[in-house]
Amino acid sequence: MSINGKSVAAISPLLVFVLLYLVTSIIVRDFYKVPITVAFMVSSVYAVATMRGVPLEERVKVYSQGAGSPNLMLMIWIFILAGAFAASAKAMGAIDATVNLSLQLLPENLLLGSIFLAACFISLSIGTSVGTIVALTPLAAGIAHETGTGLPLLVAIVAGGAFFGDNLSFISDTTITATRTQGCKLSDKFKVNSQIVMPAAAIAFALYIFMGVHIHAPQQLPEVDWIKVVPYMVVLVTAVAGMNVMMVLVLGLVLSGVVGVFTGTYDLFGWFAAMGEGITGMGELIIITMMAGGLMETIRYNGGIDYILHALTRHIRSKRGAELSIAALVSVINLCTANNTVAIITAGPLAHDIAGKYGVDKRKSASILDTFSCFTQGLIRGTAPDGCRVGIHQPDRHHTLFILSVHHGCLCAAEHTVPLPEKVFLTWMNAQLDCGEKLSKKEKADEI
Repeated sequence: MSINGKSVAAISPLLVFVLLYLVTSIIVRDFYKVPITVAFMVSSVYAVATMRGVPLEERVKVYSQGAGSPNLMLMIWIFILAGAFAASAKAMGAIDATVNLSLQLLPENLLLGSIFLAACFISLSIGTSVGTIVALTPLAAGIAHETGTGLPLLVAIVAGGAFFGDNLSFISDTTITATRTQGCKLSDKFKVNSQIVMPAAAIAFALYIFMGVHIHAPQQLPEVDWIKVVPYMVVLVTAVAGMNVMMVLVLGLVLSGVVGVFTGTYDLFGWFAAMGEGITGMGELIIITMMAGGLMETIRYNGGIDYILHALTRHIRSKRGAELSIAALVSVINLCTANNTVAIITAGPLAHDIAGKYGVDKRKSASILDTFSCFTQGLIRGTAPDGCRVGIHQPDRHHTLFILSVHHGCLCAAEHTVPLPEKVFLTWMNAQLDCGEKLSKKEKADEI
């Protein structure tokens, strides 16, 4: 399929998005100067306006069908429940309790490794890397001051652990998006990703123990309010056990409310207010999800999706090639959007089609989407502003060692991001893709 006027017209809404968001952001050196919602809105209006051969009412109908598809609506329901649970648990004090519990249970003579494990556990519980960094960075700053340890190093360790849980957590937006677009279970994707993450986490933990063998934690640690950790633990256990994700979130939400009211943290109306804030906080993601769905449907209607799939798969001769193309697709989109969730939402339908055509396991395609989108996100310079808020300025981070990010073996440079040599990257890439092949025959035979 050669490039012609029709092909360019079909994919032109994507070109408009890239031009408006990526190019403008590069020119002004700020990815937040143009809100991504505005970029999607403009490209959506352009997509509807340039559809030919059908009346305006039909064009809007096509866009609306994509924006309101059953799969997207289910995803949005999960986003709403996840936002309500996360906010109510936070308002109840679950994050602080989890931080204190993590530090109390871990050996004080393994400070760096303990902080790393605490970040892993907290991010796995709350499902957000940003939330974990916000929760732990002030503590890391205090520990750095008391022990004389370099603050950039501690913040880098927190960021590395934060990526761990963000990718594995059952309430993470990237996990939800990846599994819903590929049509697989959260628990199955968790099993596949664990085989990737755990070895990287073990290496990182060993490195941090070696680096911090002579550093000891402060003697004064806050008391642990155990009951406030219960909602997170219940959510983790029930999700791993395979319970429906919506039931898991409803259970966690109810437990957060019960514990919060029981402990006097908030009353019934305080719980309602927290849930409302959490739902409202998911508003941008919900809007982006719907506009991305509508945009992709208009492109599909005009034949643009077929053209993109042909361009992506024309050199593919094997399942491994299909897996690499999915990895490359989501990585490139993430570089363009600087947002791993948006990258998965955009690439998900294409990845689903590629996976179906070449027999790639749905669990594996979901894992690849999540892995490589977050990997790319970790390589984008300036994606960790929270560290800067506690006094780490990008030009001054030259004395910080390269930190092994737990997120799938990504090397996070605290000074600046140094791209991996191509051969090393491809070797690592193939290693990640191999992990999914280790599923048992029984699991492979399960109907999803």
